Amino acid sequence: RGGEPEREGAMLLDDRRKIGLGLTGFGVFFMFLGALFFFDRGFLAMGNLLFLSGVTMIIGPKATIRFFSRKRSRRGSISFFLGFALVLWGWPMIGLVIESYGIFLLFAGFLPTILMFLKKFPPLGALLDKPWIKQMLNKVAPSNLPV
Repeated sequence: RGGEPEREGAMLLDDRRKIGLGLTGFGVFFMFLGALFFFDRGFLAMGNLLFLSGVTMIIGPKATIRFFSRKRSRRGSISFFLGFALVLWGWPMIGLVIESYGIFLLFAGFLPTILMFLKKFPPLGALLDKPWIKQMLNKVAPSNLPV
């Protein structure tokens, strides 16, 4: 019985991360809908909030603050939050472009991990194994990309 609280805590952590992944996914989906519906401010703002809350649920509030305030993440963080502010102020097209640049700068280091995760799904794995896609991904991602 002494090990049960640890297992329950680990289970809770896993559930929190699952919820975080769902929120992040819905955030990306709402941002996509916002762009699809001619840069609808409401969808874009909702997508941003869901994305941020999802990241916070995945890595925790303190780690999120540390992640966005690191010196090497400064350009990406400023771009992301400036784009978010521009979306809220009524400049959704420009805001989304700046925000997308910030997201790319912030999460480009995770691209190999994301791609390895996506390779585990049979249709996506076969698609990512195509030579022309590998070549394109190796240009975008770091040279140590395991795809």
